Amino acid sequence: MRDWDDAYANSAHVPGADKLPLLWAERAAAYRAGLAAFRPDIAYGSAERQRLDLVLPDGDPKGLVVFVHGGYWMRFDKASWTDLAEGARRLGCAVALPSYTLTPAARISEITAEIAAAIAAAAALVAGPIRLAGHSAGGHLVTRMLCDAGRLEPAVYDRIVSTLSISGLHDLRPILKTKMNATLGLTMEEATAESAALCLPRGRSPLTAWVGGDERPEFIRQAELMANVWTGFDVPTRLVVEPGHNHFTVVEGLKDPSSPITRSLCGID
Repeated sequence: MRDWDDAYANSAHVPGADKLPLLWAERAAAYRAGLAAFRPDIAYGSAERQRLDLVLPDGDPKGLVVFVHGGYWMRFDKASWTDLAEGARRLGCAVALPSYTLTPAARISEITAEIAAAIAAAAALVAGPIRLAGHSAGGHLVTRMLCDAGRLEPAVYDRIVSTLSISGLHDLRPILKTKMNATLGLTMEEATAESAALCLPRGRSPLTAWVGGDERPEFIRQAELMANVWTGFDVPTRLVVEPGHNHFTVVEGLKDPSSPITRSLCGID
């Protein structure tokens, strides 16, 4: 029998992972303190965590990037990831970072609806093309926006020029076999409906599945699965397995405007 808890246990396989959350929060706070143009806590709904931060470039924005954080839908918020906006900001994009209600206070399907609302709110603030990016559970959430059962209004969906799922989870059914499902509360019906790899694409908006070469094999499988399945629906898909990166370091390149991952996000590759 496969150990599905171990398959998703990123921290257990990265030395010093227990110290990373504090480091992320400290780095993000230091970055925010140096920003010239920053709009925090913009409401996209009435719930406490339905807020987004907006990082603005030096000049008029060339478009909008929305970055959705991970944490297995159970942990973290927007405040730990602000510095990941720097690469896209330097390339002229505004970057929105939403928080969302965590499980078990919300079901994953309800979180999907919150992210759609957050994207719509950010889109109303920044004109131009929209690029979506998300890490881990955030990769699930942004990819879910491209499904035929997506919740974005056509006027917002039609502005999406690309989506970058970083170490994303695209088939949620194996999570039913993990201990964390005691918190997530997934049923087979919801896991199937919320799995982008099991959904029809809404259109042909390009999708990149990006994953670290040193990640748990399950995350590489999930990236390969997503790219493979949607290619069959004529969606322009790309799979990138970046050597030398684990689940936590794979997003670090977003801080660098010249990195391959940022160039891919901003359509320069």
